Amino acid sequence: MKNKITVIIVTYKTNKKILEDCLNSIDRNIKVIIIENSENFELKEFFTKKYNNIKIYCTGSNTGYGKGNNFGISKVTTQYTLILNPDTICNKKFFLNLNKLINKDSNFHLLGCLYSKKNLDNQAGYFNNSKVKKINQFTKVDWVKGFALVINLKKFKNKKIFDENYFLFFEEIDLCKSIKNINGNVFISNQLNVKHLGFKSSTNQKKSGNNQLENLKNWHYLWSNFYYHRKHYGYLYSLQKNLIKLLSSLFKFLLFTILMQSSKRDKYLYRFLGLLNSLTGQPSSFRN
Repeated sequence: MKNKITVIIVTYKTNKKILEDCLNSIDRNIKVIIIENSENFELKEFFTKKYNNIKIYCTGSNTGYGKGNNFGISKVTTQYTLILNPDTICNKKFFLNLNKLINKDSNFHLLGCLYSKKNLDNQAGYFNNSKVKKINQFTKVDWVKGFALVINLKKFKNKKIFDENYFLFFEEIDLCKSIKNINGNVFISNQLNVKHLGFKSSTNQKKSGNNQLENLKNWHYLWSNFYYHRKHYGYLYSLQKNLIKLLSSLFKFLLFTILMQSSKRDKYLYRFLGLLNSLTGQPSSFRN
């Protein structure tokens, strides 16, 4: 299996303990590429000494999920790559099960993973029209989440897999939609389970504060929402779908400004600005 798959982990000043927990859950016989989305990986010496199966590269700036993973994929020589968020922990049997699955069926573009088994009952409908109770080893679905995602690189013409216009949100949904458009296969398996913390991996988040993180999320969610629908369904469709969000965000921003409720004011200000920037064709450039 070690010659079939490479793990890619994109980090951004990631908390040491969280990254260690992730790496400790990965089979030591498998290559791991860490892509640090900044100029310097401060703990490079510590991690390269502790883990002999990893290589670390820096992008030079915070490029986001899609571009960071594309950079990592360009370094991959195996048929499969596992995109893994740094705040995930793989189940003990994850790689054993993955090896069995890819040996059984390689006719997929993407293979998604699920949260730990104890949460399976709560994930019905999580993958659009799919129902967890129908899952055997593979189930074909509309889309999967990007926190743990297996990519069959032989199914793609080049290694620029993700749309780099996104910085945050919708990257994997966009990819799944593009695959569906060419009648490709997006699968999930209940044999691949991980724990996912979600938005807790960066030490920079503590320094910048929760409010700045929320501002970042609100800005980019609305930017990406408009861009995704414009890309796949056209500008007018996306405008119609998002116009109420634009007007509502502006109204609530003004309302909470008058009421002097700063956290709610900022929430709707950044939602409005993210959507306005996407609507006017501006790049996904906001950083906290």
